[in-house]
Amino acid sequence: MTEQVKRITIVGAGIFGLWQAYLLARSGHRVRVIDQSVEPFADAASQYAGAMIAPFCEAESAEPVVRDLGFEAAALWREHYGGLIGNGSLVVAGARDQGELKRFARLTQGHETIDAQQIAELEPDLADRFQTALFYPDEGHMITPQALIDFKEMAEAAGASFTFGSQWSADAVDDKTDIVIDCRGLGARHELDTLRGVRGERVLIRSRDVTLHRPIRLLHPRHSFYAVPWDDGRVLLGATLIESEDETPMTVRSALELLGMAYALHPGFGEAEILELSAGVRPSFPDNIPRVIVRDGGREVFVNGAFRHGFLLAPMLASVTQGVIAGTLVNHPLLIID
Repeated sequence: MTEQVKRITIVGAGIFGLWQAYLLARSGHRVRVIDQSVEPFADAASQYAGAMIAPFCEAESAEPVVRDLGFEAAALWREHYGGLIGNGSLVVAGARDQGELKRFARLTQGHETIDAQQIAELEPDLADRFQTALFYPDEGHMITPQALIDFKEMAEAAGASFTFGSQWSADAVDDKTDIVIDCRGLGARHELDTLRGVRGERVLIRSRDVTLHRPIRLLHPRHSFYAVPWDDGRVLLGATLIESEDETPMTVRSALELLGMAYALHPGFGEAEILELSAGVRPSFPDNIPRVIVRDGGREVFVNGAFRHGFLLAPMLASVTQGVIAGTLVNHPLLIID
């Protein structure tokens, strides 16, 4: 039986909205995406993401469902997106923080414990800086802004249309729309009363002295830190997690913490250019697990609650929505039928 074509409006062009548009347009639905930003992605929390596809490492602090579905999501990323860089990820700790490395190893799977020589083979610029590390070969990452651009183009190639600089309200829904998929993040908080904001801060630098080939997580008892290599010598440093909905610029304290951790990872970062200091607020539910929430008999769908798992779980959330619309899915750990 052929699936009935639906006229779908997606509100919000972050990574959730982009994956929804791409997968549903590929299924043959008539998809349009509306976003309030005049410049694409300017208001999207996704632009601040580290964009690491790291289900093994996420298991250190996330709920088991994030890890388990993250494996499936990683497979979808590999299947659909050629821009995924599959060099794995590396977790290190200073000499005084080896207890943190052992704790991280206990809480995660999929890693190899490697020595200084193996670290030097994977990351020559980190040679002699760490005696042992955890290597997760099946993880990956991407260049965040490029991934957003690429997925917009992929969705358009599949037949979706985009309108930027347009405000949306439920009153504007007409009889030409069968389903509205709301991916606005905190913009939907009046409809989702348990949604809260979690502030994240990051630094973008350019280094000519230090080259990394994969995300590096440096463990510390007080700070969560990662360095994600982009292109042209750029490295994304992040990220603080603060229970706050404050959208003001980054604080001096956060900047010092992130830059200090980068210097601890490699002193060569001390000569890097600072390209950007930025802060954003991520939408999160109380359990920090994203959800697909279906209302009004399927005419209204909310895809929200990214927390720090937006890029990782975006393909799974789109797959859930696709199954709901096709009538083949009525039960899933990420699905709530309200």
